Amino acid sequence: MSNTGALKIVITGVTRGLGRALAETFIAGGHTVIGCGRSANEIFDLRFTHPAPQDFAVVDVADPAKVDLWAEKVLAVHGAPDFLLNNAALMNEPAPLWKVPADKFSRLIDVNVKGVANMVRAFVPAMIEAKRGVIVNFSSGWGRSVSPDVAPYCASKWAIEGLTQALAAELPKGLAAVPLNPGVIDTDMLRQCWAEGAASYPKAEVWAKKAAAFILKLGPKDNGKPLSVGGFED
Repeated sequence: MSNTGALKIVITGVTRGLGRALAETFIAGGHTVIGCGRSANEIFDLRFTHPAPQDFAVVDVADPAKVDLWAEKVLAVHGAPDFLLNNAALMNEPAPLWKVPADKFSRLIDVNVKGVANMVRAFVPAMIEAKRGVIVNFSSGWGRSVSPDVAPYCASKWAIEGLTQALAAELPKGLAAVPLNPGVIDTDMLRQCWAEGAASYPKAEVWAKKAAAFILKLGPKDNGKPLSVGGFED
């Protein structure tokens, strides 16, 4: 994927954490970010701070009908994206698996796994038609290893690893799907697991500067490769 000129980048979970930091970095680099998140207040703030051609909407990726409707509008205005970054995810409250309520487990899977599939279903056909594009599905170190008390999150990210590599095998020439481990970053999600211990890790804004450059260099040569943003692994 060439990183010359302005690119169209779709990002889920754009209202905070890694998604927000990436959006700000891409916009500063002259690219067009089309993002979604569940927080109406944060989406309003993004719209106010970054007017057109930037484009932000309130969308729950776990709702396939709403994802399809949003994608239809986005594709009509912007065309097929150059990058589709599936970043939206939930973390479970740390607890042994048998203590995680069924509804909490289901909601996490709906967002972390089904949400990615919903986005792929909505956007990838247009990318295939355009014969270009990179799908980056955010994984985790816990998609390649495990820890106690985060079994639901581990399960979702191991699923993302398999889903993405299978998708990579299905894509036609010219496209790529990559499971990406962003590394250990100080975000609200990490603080949910490690409380103040998260403060010893890099801030999202620092990570995004390196991660954005890394992502923009991804292309067909990287299809199916489980990659990590260097320097931020645990």
